[in-house]
Amino acid sequence: MLAGLVAGLMVFAFARWAGEPQVDRAIAFESSMDQAKGEPPEPEMVSRKIQKSLGLLTGAILYGTALGGIFGLVFAYVRGRLSQSRPRVLSALIAGMGFVAIVLVPSLKYPANPPSVGSSETIGIRTAAYFLLIAMSILVMAAALKAKRYWSSSLGTWNATLAAAFLYVVLVSVLAHFLPVIDEVPEAFPASLLWKFRIASWETQVVLWSVLGLLFGWLTERAEGTADVRQPLQPSDKLSYN
Repeated sequence: MLAGLVAGLMVFAFARWAGEPQVDRAIAFESSMDQAKGEPPEPEMVSRKIQKSLGLLTGAILYGTALGGIFGLVFAYVRGRLSQSRPRVLSALIAGMGFVAIVLVPSLKYPANPPSVGSSETIGIRTAAYFLLIAMSILVMAAALKAKRYWSSSLGTWNATLAAAFLYVVLVSVLAHFLPVIDEVPEAFPASLLWKFRIASWETQVVLWSVLGLLFGWLTERAEGTADVRQPLQPSDKLSYN
């Protein structure tokens, strides 16, 4: 959770610098479109100043800390059962696979959209489809890892890894194909703004998962190294000489 907290702080700093300017531009576009239609601006329940400062900081910290706790549970389960890798390597692998399964693959089907993109009438179906794809991606990833372990004895580690990756791509692509296609980008919306917002969203997630994976692995190895140094020598560990 400490690693997740630090990752959340890094996400806040990066999103404040790279993401919020794109959000401001999208809101300005939405306001100009409402003015052109003669519609009054929607009242703000929370001011933009609070949203991109205290609100963003609170959300990033809570999300990062919660994700750090879940990450630690997954690490504790995988270590010794599915992998004997050292903590830094295993932590980095879990972070990489988590980013692919939870962020990258779902966002290819349902990419992040800035304000003014998306209808309020479809928010229910959009949210359900997005989280359903995340759940399916995680399950397929778990099945691919299990298949990799099964194939390793006959194909070898490298070939089994490639086969498992291919299995994941095929299965998740087929499942995503049957989910609804949602494209609600207004025709007049600037393409460059949409692109920059989505890239900033990806970059923010890269910062989150990279910091979490690397920092968690480093802290784990450091704690275990300290524990090994401080552990007193047991009588059975003493050397005997003839």
